[in-house]
Amino acid sequence: MRVLVTGGAGFIGSHYVRELVGGAYPAFADAEVVVLDKLTYAGNEENLAPVADSPRYRFVQGDICDAAAVEDVMAGTDVVVHFAAESHVDRSISGAADFVLTNVLGTQTLLQGALNAGVGKFVHVSTDEVYGSIEDGSWPESHPLEPNSPYSASKASSDLLARAFHRTHGLPVCITRCSNNYGPYQFPEKVLPLFVTTLMDGGKVPLYGDGLNVRDWLHVADHCRGIQLVAESGRAGEVYNIGGGTELTNRELTGLLLDAMGADWSSVEMVADRKGHDRRYSVDITKISTELGYAPRVDFAEGLASTVRWYRENRPWWEKLKARANG
Repeated sequence: MRVLVTGGAGFIGSHYVRELVGGAYPAFADAEVVVLDKLTYAGNEENLAPVADSPRYRFVQGDICDAAAVEDVMAGTDVVVHFAAESHVDRSISGAADFVLTNVLGTQTLLQGALNAGVGKFVHVSTDEVYGSIEDGSWPESHPLEPNSPYSASKASSDLLARAFHRTHGLPVCITRCSNNYGPYQFPEKVLPLFVTTLMDGGKVPLYGDGLNVRDWLHVADHCRGIQLVAESGRAGEVYNIGGGTELTNRELTGLLLDAMGADWSSVEMVADRKGHDRRYSVDITKISTELGYAPRVDFAEGLASTVRWYRENRPWWEKLKARANG
């Protein structure tokens, strides 16, 4: 079996690859793993260093929008797990073109390449942000897509393309939609590592608006286990929500991070709210739980503590990434 992982040098993709090559997913224990990654600012081949010497692993630097490169790596592939995406909301607000190019055209290029190569399963990794914002309750997979940022609109577009390739061509596609991820190796522009690393250096962290926007927090290990369940047993043409079960306001999360870092609220700077800032996300995970046996395993308090500890112990990893992002 050959598994192609796009965006495998990023935060979530690299966790999946490390687990996959390391034998955490027995059904794919003997799989050859090919990573295709462009190594943009958020891609980091160091994330894959723990498995780089494995004879089952191969890294290819390339762009998912490059049809020739996609055709080359897609040959002989049995399963595609598609993580590659531009994913930072603030960057999409200041400039949407790269998000449309990578998330929409790139996904179309991969879908066409998978169809041409006769791939047996295509898992398209998406986000709960495609649903928009919800005041009460939780979204089932059948909820209409109502994206509110250029980022989420580009992901919703890619979801619809994935669905269309299944309905039109019979390509065996599954779509996953996750809540907010956290864990080690997350690029330090995202809220949790941004706050941890900034507080480590004695800086002030920004809190948008009134701080009462709500997110469901999902450890990257739980997310990747859910993706693997879908890769193994998800029904073609179906969407599966993957959530963590820990809803916190941004203010609550900030308080927990301040406590973890030994800081107080004098280290917080209230800033103007993000444009089109979704108030609350919440996914219903009944479907993946009932069909595939998924349940989050990582306790949030333990996951947060271990994540903070990882950033404390890996300053050289994140310092150069922050310098690159700000350069």
